[in-house]
Amino acid sequence: MAVRNVGIRDVAEMAGVSVTTVSHVLNDTPQMRVAADTRARVREAAKTLGYGPNRMAQALRTNRSGLIGLLSEEIATTPHAGRIILGAQNAAREHDLTLVIVNTERESGDSHRDDVQALIDRQVEAVLYATMYHRQVSLPPNLQGLPAVLIDSTDKAGIVPAVVPDEVGGAIAAVTHLVEAGHRRIGFLNNDDDVPATHERLVGYKEVLRLYDIPIDEQLIVQAPSETLPGYEIARELLARHDRPTALFCYNDRMAMGAYRAANELGLDIPHDLSIVGFDNQELIAANLFPGLTTVALPHYEMGAWAVDTLVHLLHGEDEYKLLADTPTRLDCPLVIRGSVGTPRDN
Repeated sequence: MAVRNVGIRDVAEMAGVSVTTVSHVLNDTPQMRVAADTRARVREAAKTLGYGPNRMAQALRTNRSGLIGLLSEEIATTPHAGRIILGAQNAAREHDLTLVIVNTERESGDSHRDDVQALIDRQVEAVLYATMYHRQVSLPPNLQGLPAVLIDSTDKAGIVPAVVPDEVGGAIAAVTHLVEAGHRRIGFLNNDDDVPATHERLVGYKEVLRLYDIPIDEQLIVQAPSETLPGYEIARELLARHDRPTALFCYNDRMAMGAYRAANELGLDIPHDLSIVGFDNQELIAANLFPGLTTVALPHYEMGAWAVDTLVHLLHGEDEYKLLADTPTRLDCPLVIRGSVGTPRDN
């Protein structure tokens, strides 16, 4: 006995909707509003029955490819930021879209234009542009005209929606944790690059000190390249002072790792003699230091997912989402508590 192929009418019957509704949902028909619970019911029925639209036929019929591009500025080779890709992939799958990933060179205009063109040649419907770290960028000119969303960066021209970490909020969470543990002399090992994170994490640091009426000692704020060795060098200078800080807030986990080394050389026990908080939650570092490093997590996964969801709204012609270009969306940076913060001995 021949097995009957599953068709769109079978999906409609199982989901309790019309064939037209099934078609709109599975083809992501632009400007057709279907309730979220109805969409979920249709997709679940299609999954249960093993039914899916023929992508090639769908593209010819609807002039849509079902592809979105992710232009990844070196993040594909950065372990802790790879969660951007995972978040984007999972969100794309929820919308029955396929992610096409191209890794490009940082700050290379010609490379960016060529890589965008490679995505256009593959008929992507929209593009995500993810940068190596939080900063402002100028978009490749051939990206204009395509729906686009920036991840971990903002558009200098202010015409493309963007999602970035809440750097100020993350710093506030870190320094508040130290203050609530009893610390009043808190050093800040900051980055020396002129990027948003450098300035915004400093804003958060100072905001907490003002809130708790703690004098801001500019001598406790030092800058260096945000790597392990410079972090070690400036931490050692701070910790060798007779009036050394009892806690350090570090721009990132790599600088915090350098601070651990400096503390060890000076015979300071973490967290009994010195508390340290990092930023980034780079787990290969933070979870493997001893004691484990309390740090602030960047919302890489959440930014990737948010960007795809926003692209889908733009593809559906929902104009209100274009207004998101006016101000970047900031996602929370939660504190990840491990074992590097304690009460200062002089309390």
